[in-house]
Amino acid sequence: MALVAQEIPKVGLVMEAVKIVRWLKNVGDTVTLGEPLVEVETEKSMVEIEATASGRLMQILVQVDQEATVGDRLAWIETGEAQPAAARADQPPIKESAPPRPRSLPPTPPPLTPAVPATFETRAGERIRSSPVARKLAAESGLDLGAIAGTGPGGRVQLDDVRRAIETPAKNVAPVPGLQGLSPMRRALARAMTLSNATIPQFTVERSVDWSVLQALRAEFSARLAPGAPRLSVTDFLLQAVARMLIEFPALNATFCGDPESAAAGVLPASGAHIGLVLAVENGLLVPVIHHVERLGLAELARRRVDCVERGLKGRLKREEVDGATFSISNLGAQGPDRFTAIINPPQSAILAVGRQRDCVVGRDGEIVIRPLSVLTLTVDHRIADGRLASEFLARLIGILEGRDWRLD
Repeated sequence: MALVAQEIPKVGLVMEAVKIVRWLKNVGDTVTLGEPLVEVETEKSMVEIEATASGRLMQILVQVDQEATVGDRLAWIETGEAQPAAARADQPPIKESAPPRPRSLPPTPPPLTPAVPATFETRAGERIRSSPVARKLAAESGLDLGAIAGTGPGGRVQLDDVRRAIETPAKNVAPVPGLQGLSPMRRALARAMTLSNATIPQFTVERSVDWSVLQALRAEFSARLAPGAPRLSVTDFLLQAVARMLIEFPALNATFCGDPESAAAGVLPASGAHIGLVLAVENGLLVPVIHHVERLGLAELARRRVDCVERGLKGRLKREEVDGATFSISNLGAQGPDRFTAIINPPQSAILAVGRQRDCVVGRDGEIVIRPLSVLTLTVDHRIADGRLASEFLARLIGILEGRDWRLD
């Protein structure tokens, strides 16, 4: 018999640790490859981790409410395959349980120090070589560039060096009275948005959309749905329209990779329209992803949207359902603001903010009429696209939303 380690896979780009919420199997139970085995709380959401092998759950190494990091072993699964002799030395006796791994609360962040200007500063009389994005992120984070060890050519401080400095806890820092620690989700959100604002040159374009035609079509299509099917929402129409635009404008359906100053930097196109939906959850945001939206009709989009939202709010999303998006939609609904600007969620290329729908007085064909309007604000990564392309994208999107060309099935 062979023993296979069940490890913690990477969930998202900014994940550091997980907390075990619930084991879905007990020691001795049969497990199947790909079957949900354990629920964990990540910095983004609660997700299910699937079994990496079929066999019998022999030992649980990390118990409920304990924390572990990416790559840690959670359990041992016994399979029916023969075990190589070299692999046995790496496995502990099954009868002994691994001791709990104590985890401490996140350390109190150090007080901010004056940021180093974005120039070649000096360290012990020597000039500090650094990339522009590294200097900007260090300044945004209140870090002394001279205290960061550079790993680039000639000791040059790179973006990754600054990121590591941000993520490395400071030692011997006195606690700040009244300071409230961040939850894993809020900490991850703060880090991702800081990186987004510091490293992604973002610009916005906006236009108003008239929902008159879409409202009538929504009522018409809803009457044709099967009994018990989820009702169509404006978000479903937005998903289908954005997916069409991402296929038509592949430059916005991509992610920027690498340091802009490096010859290895480039743009990685996506294989389909993978769109994230921004959800407000307790003490944070969650962005479940619907993959290959371009293949789906409105009825199936409504079903998947409802399913993603319900399971997301309950913490039942799978790993692949929170990763892989190149574009997100943030719709704050009827209680939201008239307009707002959303920040790109790295490494995505753009995000669409949808203002609340309200009746407005407008001119149509020489007459004064009242129409239901919303302001759409598109935020774009300037490294990937320019203002002209973003404006064309938004204009075409408005044309689809105000037209009658939709797929129900």
